[in-house]
Amino acid sequence: MKKPVLALAPLSLLLAPALAAQEEHAASGPLTVEGGLMFWTIIVFLVLLAVLKKFAWPAILGAVEAREKALEEQLAAAERDRTEAAALLAEHRKLVADAKAQSHGLVLEAKQLAEKERAVAMEKTKQEQEELLARARREITAERDRAVADLRREAVDLSLAAASKLVGQRLDGDADRKIVLDYLTTLDSGR
Repeated sequence: MKKPVLALAPLSLLLAPALAAQEEHAASGPLTVEGGLMFWTIIVFLVLLAVLKKFAWPAILGAVEAREKALEEQLAAAERDRTEAAALLAEHRKLVADAKAQSHGLVLEAKQLAEKERAVAMEKTKQEQEELLARARREITAERDRAVADLRREAVDLSLAAASKLVGQRLDGDADRKIVLDYLTTLDSGR
């Protein structure tokens, strides 16, 4: 920073006479062309250009190149990120499609399983119903058999009571009961 300032100090000494001359001719008008002023202006411009080229231009170019390099790196990183995002999106879409297919498969499997369970439940209910019906028939048969046996006992008792009245004595022995039961059995088999 101090070098450009020192380099401009002799330049200002050179420009002092030109500035003084310019102040004298300032009254002549803004559109008048003066050769001396033009000469010194070109000289000052060239010296200033040389100083800037030597000290400022490399720093400016370095900053511009660094900025350009940083932008290129950012563009490359953005391109990598875009490619990665596209790959992730494709993977996400594939995962979603797989999940949909799996869920559809699970729904179908669940429907089939429910249908099988319903068929098994219907079969089980039918078997239980048949078992209940068979048990009810057995109970009805057993009750009928008990009722018939009770009726026979009553009939035997009534027959013995009637016969004892007729005969005049009481018939209640086991032998008498056997005779009446055998008679009733012959009546049942005769039907």
